[in-house]
Amino acid sequence: QVQLVESGGGSVQAGGSLRLSCAASGFTVSSSCMGWFRQAPGKEREGVANIDRDGSTSYADSVKGRFTISRDSVKNTLSLQMNSLKPEESAMYYCAADLGRWCRRWPIMSREFDYWGQGTQVTVSS
Repeated sequence: QVQLVESGGGSVQAGGSLRLSCAASGFTVSSSCMGWFRQAPGKEREGVANIDRDGSTSYADSVKGRFTISRDSVKNTLSLQMNSLKPEESAMYYCAADLGRWCRRWPIMSREFDYWGQGTQVTVSS
């Protein structure tokens, strides 16, 4: 059974850092396109970053240089290191898997992903 469980969200002041984790089971993260999305109230879900089967990564322009996506093939986890956070980045963050497939061209779209975690809330105060 495929399952994704996020953790690591919380409250932080502007300029602070958080590290999100996503524990995967039922498949291997290194064999799939893995992505992080976020959704703020009243807004559409947007792609933040993805990591492909070969380890290549892509990022939304707004987070380049501040966020880093990575995976641990031994632990079968996905991570998102977020630095220099901004209040407008407060949102629910989700990890997602496009099972067994290579990532499509950026920007990633939520409809391309088969499986989703329940989300973890990130709140950035000014």
